[in-house]
Amino acid sequence: MVDWRGDGVKIGITCYPTYGGSGAVATELGIALAERGHDVHFITYQAPFRLPSFHPRIAFHEVGVGHYPLFQYPPYDLALAVKMHEVATQQSLDLLHVHYAIPHATSAWIAKEMLQEQGKRLPVVTTLHGTDITIVGQDHSYHAITKFSIERSDRVTAVSQFLKDETVAAFGCGNSRVDVIPNFVDPATFDREAFSPELHTQLGGGRRVLMHISNFRPVKRVRDVVRIFAKVNAVVPSVLVLVGDGPDRAAAEEEARSLGVIEYVKCLGKIDGVAPLLAAADLYLIPTDRESFGLSALEALACGVPVLGYAVGGLVEVVQHGVTGALRPVGDTDALAADGIALLEPARWRTVSAAARADARARFTQTEIVARYEALYREAVA
Repeated sequence: MVDWRGDGVKIGITCYPTYGGSGAVATELGIALAERGHDVHFITYQAPFRLPSFHPRIAFHEVGVGHYPLFQYPPYDLALAVKMHEVATQQSLDLLHVHYAIPHATSAWIAKEMLQEQGKRLPVVTTLHGTDITIVGQDHSYHAITKFSIERSDRVTAVSQFLKDETVAAFGCGNSRVDVIPNFVDPATFDREAFSPELHTQLGGGRRVLMHISNFRPVKRVRDVVRIFAKVNAVVPSVLVLVGDGPDRAAAEEEARSLGVIEYVKCLGKIDGVAPLLAAADLYLIPTDRESFGLSALEALACGVPVLGYAVGGLVEVVQHGVTGALRPVGDTDALAADGIALLEPARWRTVSAAARADARARFTQTEIVARYEALYREAVA
């Protein structure tokens, strides 16, 4: 294991700071790196949603975008490149680690070129998270610049083998080595035993608690979440707790009304600290039709919550069907509901809950995965 305590590096991290998996992973990584003795500088347009209010080794640098009449679409990517260059110069950064290819890897390359003109080297590590490759990057408008930005990065990582394969298939990227470094979970934070069972009582009122956390985009198929819940609730009295917000939240509520279960659906909106909520859940639902990893599923597993989802993308690398949850073909809400009913049988639930908790800690522990990033940084800097 690489250990740089006492010999830390200065790392600039850029991510989308809003509610979502890539921003959560980037922020948690930055916090973990700071705890291991590195200086971390977040460079983005607002503070990431999981960033603590203060840490002696963490700084936040806000990217400002000028609004001029000439610019119908203000050039955030250029403003970001300028801020990266500024922070790298003033703070003597050793490298940039950008999460999500577009536009972050592009902006990082520009900053790197600007510094090279000054005789300074700034390695760029790019982590691919999913829709930057599977949706945005494959759009004709962005394909060429996505490929260029990946190939100009000094190191590239993908959060799953699925995403690595998708990247190579879509872009070739013959000049790039893509390392698979999965997302991780902090077992001290996502620990069912650390929280009082009282929240389960408050949420469920004596009923079982099913939960879904997302940004409620169409890819999350929140109507399917409600359909699965309605079928489970018809057999096992339950409540559905929806955490987050987004364009399809209203659709989820509409589906609940049409199925006659709206009184058992609780919409909590955006909540940053989801660990206590997950620790109060009995089942976690993630029936997305496209998932490159599934961070919320991993966090649920770490809390001992069996996961129900579709067998797509990187989710099959996180959830073990029949062991830590159940995975079915996209759209098969009947099968997932039947799986959910079976998993809620007390003895079965205890077995799968224990397996989920153990597997998350064995394969996705924070300490080991952060050490792999440190090793990658050392290669890039060297």
